[in-house]
Amino acid sequence: MLPNFIQRFLSMFTVDMGIDLGTCNTLVCVRGEGIVLNEPSVVAVQKHTGEVLHKGQAVGWAAKEMLGKTPGSITAIRPLRDGVISDFRITEAMLSYFIQKVNGRSWGFGPRVVIAIPSGITAVEKQAVKQSAQRAGAQIVYLVEEPVAAAIGAGLPWVEPTASMIVDIGGGTTEVAIMSLADIAVCESVRVAGDDMDEAIIGHMKKTYNLMIGEQTAERIKIEIGSAAPVGEETSMEARGRDMISGLPRKTVVTSEEIREALQEPISAIIETVTRTLERAEPELAADLVDNGITLAGGGALLRGIDVVLQNATGMEVRVADDPLTCVAAGTAIFLENLEVWKSSIESDLEA
Repeated sequence: MLPNFIQRFLSMFTVDMGIDLGTCNTLVCVRGEGIVLNEPSVVAVQKHTGEVLHKGQAVGWAAKEMLGKTPGSITAIRPLRDGVISDFRITEAMLSYFIQKVNGRSWGFGPRVVIAIPSGITAVEKQAVKQSAQRAGAQIVYLVEEPVAAAIGAGLPWVEPTASMIVDIGGGTTEVAIMSLADIAVCESVRVAGDDMDEAIIGHMKKTYNLMIGEQTAERIKIEIGSAAPVGEETSMEARGRDMISGLPRKTVVTSEEIREALQEPISAIIETVTRTLERAEPELAADLVDNGITLAGGGALLRGIDVVLQNATGMEVRVADDPLTCVAAGTAIFLENLEVWKSSIESDLEA
């Protein structure tokens, strides 16, 4: 770490940036401006050389449009899996593009960056995130655990002497944490989340209809008719893909009931993680949660009925955060605004 007086001097000429480096989407916020970038965590590369295509055409939304549709010479990949970096070089290229895109207004100094990371990753994985961000152009890198950022973004009273519980269902991981007095009291991270729901839908279509569908189609089915519990009127939609027997394109109609059944396995894993975390809570914290309930964040919180099944499983009040998709990024923005106050209280976590 640089001496404090140097950090204060450089801060006058740099951008303070918060990054929610997600498996599915990367959100970037700037201190005092809020969220300024929200793009898919996807990069297109040359298959034979491994080189990233022209960045303006190969990162984010442009690259996501290529998923499952690339010619033989190009492949669109997601460099993060289960909330951690699976391809360091491609992640650096992606971070570099996002940082430069947001940091273009600065005087040429690298930004100070706060990155939200899953609570369950190892010290080696934490160091890999820091090094990737530094090589991508960041001047100073702090790490904050996703449950903390999500709780801050959701407006929970995590610094007060009362228990707050957050369940952050992302693309690669589900983070469950009980917090009090600006720290995590009990936490559990499981690598079951939105991607596993998509895989469950893909598996269902193979098994039931002999129809191979892509990731984007599975995600669209989940968003349009997916649910964790019966809510409202049952619906259906057309799904298109490749027939596994004839090899020809085909479409079929799927119903919300069968998709709900297909999603039971990943949803059950999330419920078990929540109940295990509650079982580990101290009695006084558990007593607080009777009144304070559970808050859901992350894209998975938007799955219809997920709050209902968690409420039935725990007997506690469950609410969805006002803007669950941006809770973590919003939390890093608020963290940035209070950086000098909060970073000292969890310095060991930030520098891990």
